[in-house]
Amino acid sequence: MTGAAQGLGAALCARLVVAEDVSKVVGIDERRGDTAGVTWRVVDVTDPALAGRLSKVDTVVHLAVDLSLDGDRRRQGKRNLRAAQTVVTSAAAAGVRRIVLCTSAMVYGASPENPVPLDEDAPLRAVPDGGLLSDWLEIERLGRQALRSHPGLRVTVVRPATLVGPDMDSVVTRHFEAPRLVVVRDSRPKWQFCHVDDLLSALELAALERVTGAVTVACDGWMEQEDVERLSGMRRIELPAALAFGTAERLHRLGVIPAPASDLQYVVHPWVVSSARLREAGWRPTYDNPTALGVLLEEVGGHHALAARRVGKRDATMGAGAAVAVVGTAALVRIARKKRRQ
Repeated sequence: MTGAAQGLGAALCARLVVAEDVSKVVGIDERRGDTAGVTWRVVDVTDPALAGRLSKVDTVVHLAVDLSLDGDRRRQGKRNLRAAQTVVTSAAAAGVRRIVLCTSAMVYGASPENPVPLDEDAPLRAVPDGGLLSDWLEIERLGRQALRSHPGLRVTVVRPATLVGPDMDSVVTRHFEAPRLVVVRDSRPKWQFCHVDDLLSALELAALERVTGAVTVACDGWMEQEDVERLSGMRRIELPAALAFGTAERLHRLGVIPAPASDLQYVVHPWVVSSARLREAGWRPTYDNPTALGVLLEEVGGHHALAARRVGKRDATMGAGAAVAVVGTAALVRIARKKRRQ
């Protein structure tokens, strides 16, 4: 397990150490974690020395991926890709039989033409945008390349819908930190979530090779925009598509917001998945979409965001929830200028 000392990695280690079919859990991280029963091998996952730490390992679950929205994006991307490259090549060199990669269902792309739900073998139509989506697409490319370069190696890719739960933070969850929900005129968003506990159970099945290939994981079905507004109690602000996407692009280009404009598509167009392969293996989600939305709303309480950038409550109120509207642009630019002067 890479990234085993914290977050998803630590939680999955805790599940696997008590699994009957697992003889040993090896934790790979830059420091030892505190999960009982884990054999720790301390190493940076970008270090080629990793190959020597994977001796007698059958399966590698790679969770050492930095998903933070705030920080040096260029540095984050370089590290994520170098880590994935090192893990794949080291696993092959050490004779590992199976690698499990965790990306996102966002790799399918969001489009009004998408079937609902998407088939797990549907083409990946997402376009690299320089953000985290680019990292996920590249990690998946490395997985496909590994299958060709190392015929004895098997690769399973787990693609969750929007993750909710403790410490889950993404462009989509920050959409619910704004005072109002942005809706692009004439669009029909379809909302689908995945609780982190359901992702962990899916990753456990993948680690035990109960599912293989591309695997999607999410709550059953989806919610319409009206359902989300009714259950959340949040009001919408409706914008023309040209204004929404054009302003988001300008904000990102100016460095005011962390998310590329293309990420707005994921709160506008559908990218619903089926979890079909997991269901065939007997898996069932423990959370439904309304309950997962409730978890999300509880977790984002106290946070305020405009266009995926966290701001103070006063600034968020001044933006009137129009994360990509002109008033939002003015508020965010003012915030950015103020920080540069400090």
